[in-house]
Amino acid sequence: MRDYRLLIFDWDGTLVDSIGRIVESMRVAAEAGGLPWRDDAAIKGIIGLGLPEAIATLYPEIEDVRGIEIFRRRYGEHYSALESRPSPLFEGVAESLEAFRSQGYQLAVATGKSRRGLDHVLAGRGWLDYFEATRCADETASKPDPCMLHEILAHCRVAPDQALMVGDSAFDLRMAHRARMTSVAVGYGALPLSELLKESPSLAIERFEELRHWLDGDRSRQVLEVERYV
Repeated sequence: MRDYRLLIFDWDGTLVDSIGRIVESMRVAAEAGGLPWRDDAAIKGIIGLGLPEAIATLYPEIEDVRGIEIFRRRYGEHYSALESRPSPLFEGVAESLEAFRSQGYQLAVATGKSRRGLDHVLAGRGWLDYFEATRCADETASKPDPCMLHEILAHCRVAPDQALMVGDSAFDLRMAHRARMTSVAVGYGALPLSELLKESPSLAIERFEELRHWLDGDRSRQVLEVERYV
């Protein structure tokens, strides 16, 4: 077991159960713009990208920047309204994050959200100062570019081999690999583990607290270390 010092988490689908709201907001924005709906699998497949990149992937027929910005604004307005009541944390997240903090880990967030969007949901939880560092897609490169991870590592003064990235999308795992970091796939978010295992994560979990057990070195509990499953 490495001596990890920094734990970096994706937000949507990893810490909070917000995937349904993202899907709904994408469809509301599409309908308002007279665009066809995309199915759940297509929308879940772009979660993790920055919003402009996600829109361009789902709707390549929107060829101008203004069209993407209009879609983005409609999406953001609907999603913000839904978040007037914050999306719930996944089971085990609150307790595990507190345990990680008490054990001396630095915690960070790397997300495809905008800075405004992340600050909005963090404020809704009273978590604006909870994490050591946060990076958003509109203030650096979108996933899977490793730039946001490099910036978090520099801010926290931690080497790549002392950090791990936890996420529910292929973009999270590719970003971690490009930053030469340990990656952890979670199978309860946007994509199933069957898809995420294709990205060769170091660990795959179906419940958030399994990460805590793994970091604690508790091998008496079921933890999906990938070399046992691929």
